[in-house]
Amino acid sequence: MDWNQIKGNWKQFKGRAKREWGKISDDELDQIEGRREQLVGIIQERYGKSREEVEREVDKWLDNA
Repeated sequence: MDWNQIKGNWKQFKGRAKREWGKISDDELDQIEGRREQLVGIIQERYGKSREEVEREVDKWLDNA
């Protein structure tokens, strides 16, 4: 699955994102609206991880979506 599919169906995928990264609020997920860079940035802030680590996590999540 590619990111354009995630972005186009964000309402369906934000529940999966919430399960994966529970520290992200529903309001933040609504604001992200499927934008990958914003998702990565918020995950970095909430979990204190490096950008590279978060990029790998998001890629893995995308592969399993």
